[in-house]
Amino acid sequence: MKSYDLITPEGTRDLLFEDCSAVTAVENGLQGIFKAKGYSQVMTPGLEFYDVFNMKSRYFPQETLYKLTDAKNRLLVVRPDSTMPIARLAATRLRTQSLPIRLCYSQSVFRSRPGMRGRSDEIRQTGIELIGSSSKRADLEIIANALEALTFCHRSGARLEIGHIGFFKRLVALLGATYDEVEQIRSLIEVKNYPVLNDVLDSFGDNRAAKTLKLLPRLFGGEEVFESAAVLYEDDELKQVLEELRDIYSQACRLGFDVEITIDLGLVNRMDYYTGTVIKGYIAGCADAVISGGRYDGLLNEFGYDVPAAGFAVNVNAAAESYKKHCGCELSPCEVLVFGEQGCEAKALNLCRKLCESGVTAENSVAETIEEARAYAVEKGISRIEIVSDNSVTEE
Repeated sequence: MKSYDLITPEGTRDLLFEDCSAVTAVENGLQGIFKAKGYSQVMTPGLEFYDVFNMKSRYFPQETLYKLTDAKNRLLVVRPDSTMPIARLAATRLRTQSLPIRLCYSQSVFRSRPGMRGRSDEIRQTGIELIGSSSKRADLEIIANALEALTFCHRSGARLEIGHIGFFKRLVALLGATYDEVEQIRSLIEVKNYPVLNDVLDSFGDNRAAKTLKLLPRLFGGEEVFESAAVLYEDDELKQVLEELRDIYSQACRLGFDVEITIDLGLVNRMDYYTGTVIKGYIAGCADAVISGGRYDGLLNEFGYDVPAAGFAVNVNAAAESYKKHCGCELSPCEVLVFGEQGCEAKALNLCRKLCESGVTAENSVAETIEEARAYAVEKGISRIEIVSDNSVTEE
């Protein structure tokens, strides 16, 4: 029988020293940005009832959820997403709050993805949710915060992709695809798997919507994307989506951030609760999206509270790797090592506290002799020792 007491479960890892410092720096920095804009922090439980994620729309396949039961044999899941629990929270405990409600959070999500190499099943997220406004102003606020978050995570080489899920949803509606077919097409577009996507869409015959969907992953770039997309399918709803997206893109380009902004009509997020503008943010040196989000106007209605909303989440683990490389998170040794002679241990701890209160980093020595304390200070790079005796404090 194998023993698993010395390793972590697949898809998880321990974080040490510099990694922890980078995660903390990213979280604190992003939370500072969000709170300065009027967002208030909330936390949701790590465990939720399965029903929270088993709504009318199947946002999360069962096989991706970590499941367990409580003492009453009720089915629970380890939180796979932050937006849906916050939607539940807003629809219940915040229902009487004046709109809009601005919320931010920092917490981990857990998703089982055994087929992915080098996967992370535990992802630390920091994000925002703007609840109660369907206006273009709200979409722009979300995009502006995403751009600022990208700038914080990486000073150069950042890119924000903007799309509109309405373009994809209208095309699959015109296609007449079943739910399972839609999810298969969505997945193939997301990973830009052209050969299999073409095979699946060929099964619908000579269908103009299918032909347009084949081209969706290639509709990526700047202003020229709108002209290319407009001629693919004559439809009033698709035209309206493109006009709305063009306006958002134009406004976003005027926000003044040193971030490349592109249009991607192939943005078809796996979370099916999105209804309008969707975004993904990337930074140099990181293959996966660091930011993901968008508008989800129907989600809160599934919890009995029919209000619009939009938001995004930052993958803190990915952002921390970039932050560590470009900003540095090396741990500095304490400035002072305090050693208390026999019988002066309490006085040494009191001195440590006073030094810390004055802004000096101070470590209490647990060595039995001053020689051991000196050797430890040399090993750790601590340049100053304070020796506490009955009558004095001597500095070395």
